Amino acid sequence: MKRLYFLLVPAIILASCGGGEKGKDLATLKKERAELDAKIKTMEASSKDTAGKKEGRVTPVMITEVQPVKFTSYIEVQSSIGGDEVVTASAKAPGTINKVLAQVGQKVSQGQLLATLDASVAEQQIKSLDPQIELQKALYEKQQKLWAQNIGTEVQLLGTKAQYESLLKQKSSLQAQRNQYNIVSPINGTIDAVSVKVGDQAMPGANGFHVVNLDKLKAEANLGENYIGKVKQGDPVTLVFPGAADSIQTKLTYVAQSVDPSSRAFLVQVKLGSNKKLHPNMSCVMKIANYSSASAITVPVSVIQKTSKGEVVYVLNGGKASAMQVKTGRNSNGQVEILSGLNAGDKVITTGYEDLNDGDPVSAQ
Repeated sequence: MKRLYFLLVPAIILASCGGGEKGKDLATLKKERAELDAKIKTMEASSKDTAGKKEGRVTPVMITEVQPVKFTSYIEVQSSIGGDEVVTASAKAPGTINKVLAQVGQKVSQGQLLATLDASVAEQQIKSLDPQIELQKALYEKQQKLWAQNIGTEVQLLGTKAQYESLLKQKSSLQAQRNQYNIVSPINGTIDAVSVKVGDQAMPGANGFHVVNLDKLKAEANLGENYIGKVKQGDPVTLVFPGAADSIQTKLTYVAQSVDPSSRAFLVQVKLGSNKKLHPNMSCVMKIANYSSASAITVPVSVIQKTSKGEVVYVLNGGKASAMQVKTGRNSNGQVEILSGLNAGDKVITTGYEDLNDGDPVSAQ
């Protein structure tokens, strides 16, 4: 009886302090927990079903059986066509242009007169010497005749000869100065541009005629310094011209051995000779073949997967995807050479490899 009393007292106290409300919350929580347990069991069951279905899934893939092929690696760079002989013919003395004798597109020969400058002062000096030369020539010839008759002295003969030759040298010097007022072509070629006209003030080394020898064309390009030592004279080259159906197969004829300090690049050059289809300043792509293998295993660059263990590709092995670790070499035109890890006849998965794991079941389409 006392025991029952002691049990009822705490219950009465709890009820008077709101214990009924707490009991109600507890019942609610228990109900919610039961509902959550039921949901968890349902989700776990669904997860097991999904896992089971995934384990049984077969991924459709496409494969390529690799075989040794000829593989060539190219370095591609933008290039332009120019003349091996390109010069600017200009005046050698300052003066006013009074005649222009050549035009754009005209073929000219070495030494051909292209334009003349006003040389009236030099011409007047030359004319003023002519009477003196004629007089001294006559005196010299007369002295020679007298000397032949044993008349006069050798000193007189040598004196008139020296004076006559001195005047001839003065005239020759003045004529050389007069020629400085002529603009002539230093090479055989075609005039590509003219930057002078009658009345212009010409200056040495400035405006003049741009002459190109179209019989000695060349293609030039600049390669970044990271390629230094990777190309050499004699490497095969393909020149590809935009919009042209054909290309030119040739070889590198020059490779600079130093890097330009400002551009951090070095010059490579291909001599082309004469070609009616080519013109100066045409652009093209220079493809330099700097590596070739007659028997290489290659795969598309896209199938190479980067992992923490290195590069891998997936191959078909007994109905499953097998991850093969590989060592890659050079790549070109979307293909990469496999140096190790694959053998001839291996069936490389080339489509559907993105979500594969090692050992996943696959089906080749």
